[in-house]
Amino acid sequence: MKCRVAAIFTLLILNWGVALGASAPSGPRPEATDASLNQGVEIYLRRCSFCHGLLGDGNGPAADFLDPRPRDFTLGTFKFRTTQSGELPRDEDLFRTVSRGLSGTAMQAFDSDLIKNGLSENERWAVIDYIKTFAIEFDDPELDPVKNDLVVTLPSERPAYSEALVAKGKEVFEHAKCWECHGKLGRGDGQKSFDRTDDWGFPIRIRNVTHPWKIKAGSEAEDIYMRFSTGINGTPMPSFADALTEQERWALANFIKSLQHQLTNHQVLRALEIEGEISQDPGEANWLAAEPMDVRLTGQVVAAPRWQNPSIELVTVRALYNLEEIAFLIEWDDPFKDELHQSGIEFDPQEISRMGAFNSYVAANDVVPRQLETFRDAIALQFPVKLPEGTKKPHFFRGDSSNPVHLWHWRSDGAENAGQAVQESNARGWKQPAKVQPGEQQQVDTVASWNQGRWSVIMRRPLLTDDRNDIQFVKGRFIPLALNAWDGSNGEHGLIMSLSTWHSVILEAPVPIKIYLYTLLAVVVSGALGVWLVRKERRRVAAVV
Repeated sequence: MKCRVAAIFTLLILNWGVALGASAPSGPRPEATDASLNQGVEIYLRRCSFCHGLLGDGNGPAADFLDPRPRDFTLGTFKFRTTQSGELPRDEDLFRTVSRGLSGTAMQAFDSDLIKNGLSENERWAVIDYIKTFAIEFDDPELDPVKNDLVVTLPSERPAYSEALVAKGKEVFEHAKCWECHGKLGRGDGQKSFDRTDDWGFPIRIRNVTHPWKIKAGSEAEDIYMRFSTGINGTPMPSFADALTEQERWALANFIKSLQHQLTNHQVLRALEIEGEISQDPGEANWLAAEPMDVRLTGQVVAAPRWQNPSIELVTVRALYNLEEIAFLIEWDDPFKDELHQSGIEFDPQEISRMGAFNSYVAANDVVPRQLETFRDAIALQFPVKLPEGTKKPHFFRGDSSNPVHLWHWRSDGAENAGQAVQESNARGWKQPAKVQPGEQQQVDTVASWNQGRWSVIMRRPLLTDDRNDIQFVKGRFIPLALNAWDGSNGEHGLIMSLSTWHSVILEAPVPIKIYLYTLLAVVVSGALGVWLVRKERRRVAAVV
């Protein structure tokens, strides 16, 4: 049972950011029959009930471990629709969700064109027929949104994306006070507490709209426009159909689109060599000139306590170095500045076994406190102690007994707690705590700031040290780099965290002048050889003639 649960949750984590599938069926909707309904029952029990429950009430075996929880179909409340606020969805809306899945949730795509074990169109329609039997509202023709002309359509005139349209959308964003929830820059930092809940009584965590993979029902302007126009049933997100015109909603959708972060697509961080001191200001020119690298993180599900509801899923890193030092600028979005840590209530990893026995995953609610003023925010850089030869690296989760790693662990309360904001340590696997290095070997300096939902942390250290337990930064070598991250108000501490796989950092050495000379010489020699061969062939042909 333990292996089965672990395998299922691994699949859920892998599907956390699903690809886009079919938005609309390719042909007419097949008529619902007893045979199709029976087929839908079979598919639902096999593919859907583990999350949504045998009764469709959203209380399947996996439900307690997921945030957001699976949909309760019995209430007839559906969030993502093309119908007016409070109305039932169209069948096509359900088809879109089942086909595409919902980004930022455990709801995977079921389009067989997207995943190997997906469902055909007819199978998707069959399971939708069965899902509709859970809510009596679908049986009432008076509530049919299509017959009652309650469908929301896109504006007939949609100006193309432009700076002027985005500027208009920003005005609407401010006038409609969207920032009160989503924050001035859309990072979800407008909410000052966790006092908002959905219709099912679960806490609402405001969406960071700059992360398109977290916008559940689609990140394109058309998708965003629909959310403004329909609202999201069961949540505090209202419809703005009466408050804003079509043109204003379209401009607002394009403004939100403009805020979306464009991911970098490389896994090698190129440290920029500079002259002089490395600035402690992340807005300084050299830092802005340094190439950024986005690092994606996911919940730590390697070892108990396994955590599948991480808050920090993206960290952007830059690096500078001079003749003596190297520095890393680490930036990530976090709506709350968590600087308090209650050391007496940390989660006991053994507790998960006593609570579940068969399961080593942490439930989304009521197990660890996911609230303000409980745990600190933190970030850690991880390097191998020894520069690897070839492709061999330590395990990305804290190394192993024969391949230790070197951790630079920044804690938001560190400066106040024992006066050390960054703690250098070594780890030989996750089964034992990392060993903190002695005080005289703590050589990483740091400066940190939090502003409008974003942390900026600069860690700086000499390129080379005398400590054999430290990573040594050598020009021209690809040095593995990984990250661990903790969002305190999300209940994260200890092994309850998010983490990345290995990336690399390289201190690019200048190309020696002799390389250019050798290249030039090779070109000259090749050219001369080519001319000689051509002349030789011409003489041979002339002799034959």
